[in-house]
Amino acid sequence: MNREQKRMMARQGQAPAEGGASTRRDAAVSAQQRRSRERTSIKQFFREIREEMRQVAWPTRAEVRNYTGIVLFVLIFMTLLIFGLGYGFSKFVTFLYAK
Repeated sequence: MNREQKRMMARQGQAPAEGGASTRRDAAVSAQQRRSRERTSIKQFFREIREEMRQVAWPTRAEVRNYTGIVLFVLIFMTLLIFGLGYGFSKFVTFLYAK
C-alpha cells in the first residue's frame, strides 16, 4: 500500500485492509473515491518531492567521474567499431561489384 492510499484511508477514517487482496467491487469503489476526492496542495506536493529526493542514494564525485569515463570510453569504442565495420563492408561490396 503506498502513501497516497494510506493518506486517503486516513481521511476517510478507515483502517488498511488485512491480507492486501481486494475484490473488483472494492477496486471500482476506490476508483470512484479517487475521482471525487480533493487534490493534494502544491505545498504538500513539493514537500513530498523533497522527502523522496532525500531518500535517493546520490553518487559521490569520484563515482560520477568514473562512470563518465566508462561511458565515454564505450561510446568512442562502439563508434569506431561501427565505423570500421561499415567501412570494411562497403570496401568488400565495392570489390565484389568491381569485376
